[in-house]
Amino acid sequence: MFQGRDIACDRGERRIFSGLDFQVSPGQALVLRGPNGCGKTTLLRTAATLLKAAAGKLTWNGADIAEDPEEHRARLHFIGHQDAVKGALTVRENIAVWAKVRGATEDRIEAAMSAFDIAHLTDTPAQYLSAGQHRRTALARLVASPAALWLLDEPTVSLDADGTACLQRAIAAHRADKGMVMAATHIELGLDDVEILQLKLQ
Repeated sequence: MFQGRDIACDRGERRIFSGLDFQVSPGQALVLRGPNGCGKTTLLRTAATLLKAAAGKLTWNGADIAEDPEEHRARLHFIGHQDAVKGALTVRENIAVWAKVRGATEDRIEAAMSAFDIAHLTDTPAQYLSAGQHRRTALARLVASPAALWLLDEPTVSLDADGTACLQRAIAAHRADKGMVMAATHIELGLDDVEILQLKLQ
């Protein structure tokens, strides 16, 4: 179980939220909602240890993640606003780089491309992809290289209806395998039995 207790975060000199509690259990999805500037991205980046909380504690099965942040990073995927897709690499190469880091097998790379309907682009350099294909390539890494916790910041940006459906199926399969998801999104992802964490402007 991934938990946050009494979390506070600052942006510059401003406190953007405080006293925030949440938990995500195996198979659960937690959706972050709220207006722009309320701290959804900040919370996700803090959960990924890319930012440090001003107060409170983040724990994994009761253990403080600050005691071993590298171990925590090894069990998560963070997909932010930037796709981090290299234009000079093909679609397959972009996915394979991340899969190799996680020790994933070749069949998972193929499964990932199929899951996001980009198998026909396998040898296409990413610099020639559309914005939606770029996003699908980034999201395919979720399937290609296993991680218990998915942290997704507006994951449907640039996706069309078919791309969004691919993402929905990937999340459902991840949850069915006892995976956990935290996602900030302005749209309905059509996910079953989700928890909502409503953030407000301070």
